[in-house]
Amino acid sequence: MEQDQRESPDRHDDPFAWTDDEARRRAWAGLVRTLRPRPADSDLLDLASNDYLGLARHPAVTGAAAGAARRWGAGATGSRLVTGSTALHAELERELAAFCGFEAALVLSSGYAANLAALTALTARGSLLVSDAGNHASIVDGCRLSRAETVVVPHAAPDAVRKTLDEHDGRRALVVSDAVFSVDGDAAPLRELAEVCRTGGAALLVDDAHGLGVLGEGGRGALDAAGLAGAAGVVATLTLSKSLGSQGGAVLGPARVINHLVNAARTFIFDTGLAPAAVGGALESLRLLRREPARADRARGVARTLHQRLTGEGLTAVRPDAAVVSVQAPSPEAAVRWAADCRAAGLAVGCFRPPSVPDGISRIRLTARADLTERQIDTAVRTIAATAPAEAVTAVG
Repeated sequence: MEQDQRESPDRHDDPFAWTDDEARRRAWAGLVRTLRPRPADSDLLDLASNDYLGLARHPAVTGAAAGAARRWGAGATGSRLVTGSTALHAELERELAAFCGFEAALVLSSGYAANLAALTALTARGSLLVSDAGNHASIVDGCRLSRAETVVVPHAAPDAVRKTLDEHDGRRALVVSDAVFSVDGDAAPLRELAEVCRTGGAALLVDDAHGLGVLGEGGRGALDAAGLAGAAGVVATLTLSKSLGSQGGAVLGPARVINHLVNAARTFIFDTGLAPAAVGGALESLRLLRREPARADRARGVARTLHQRLTGEGLTAVRPDAAVVSVQAPSPEAAVRWAADCRAAGLAVGCFRPPSVPDGISRIRLTARADLTERQIDTAVRTIAATAPAEAVTAVG
């Protein structure tokens, strides 16, 4: 055993030689990922991004982003507690909290950072974290960093959450779930989870990244739709990079919780503040959504249409609860080829494979954008059906 631990001459000469072995394993499993820089202007029909409301290139949004950069500078210049907080950050926090129905909000540099902040600051060693098996990687990483005892329960199973809380009665506990799960686009049973938390003495943390702008009255989010916005014991995280077409993240909840994060959340305290351009763009998107609430209805309607049309073609797709439409592929390799064939035909779709999918099923994933025309929907359905692997298609009666 000691002999195996000694450095061989090859390892001594090249300490990263092991990465070649990892690359070969990924290639064998069909799991190689590559960066593909996109041009500023593209002829591709985009059903791959998270620009649910089509606001990322809206003239009012890009104009507000440019104006914020000119006024406040290209960067925040420091952490929020030093020089990185501007009046614009505070304005966005006030309007975001009011729109979503919470007492206060805290803006961070990404949705990922927001989840890490909430999960690490609202737990401690010896406390209990109960996490849904389908939760996003940012939640998984936040649980790992929290030092709390983490129990992963089956997907969308409030009874499993109740059982776990009962078994750990008396301990400080936090239950965490995505509002809309990013792989299949299904919604969490938030009302049931909130009731389980209430009776079990636990707090509830909900990541509403895929709900904001799509669910709730005028796009106010999944917690608004569930009647839980601003409820006692409920905290939300979200991202500004999906429906709001910008960048950044936020935590929303009671003022005392937000104050605690300002003082305890390391990904807030030690990270540079969100760039003013992103803040200005997100703020204008939020105001535009308030003026045009029908965008949320349109995004959900496009998702339902895509689902109906694609299942009518014999493809297996999960019924969408928000704006994510997930279509199953027979294998990781088939998913990669399918996405590549769609791209070659002028359509950009997402490609989800292990380890990004907790159930091991590969998929292509579509974004049901509010600004898609009927002709574009027709084009997307025809392209996906025409390029589908034979094994992905079932007979349609």
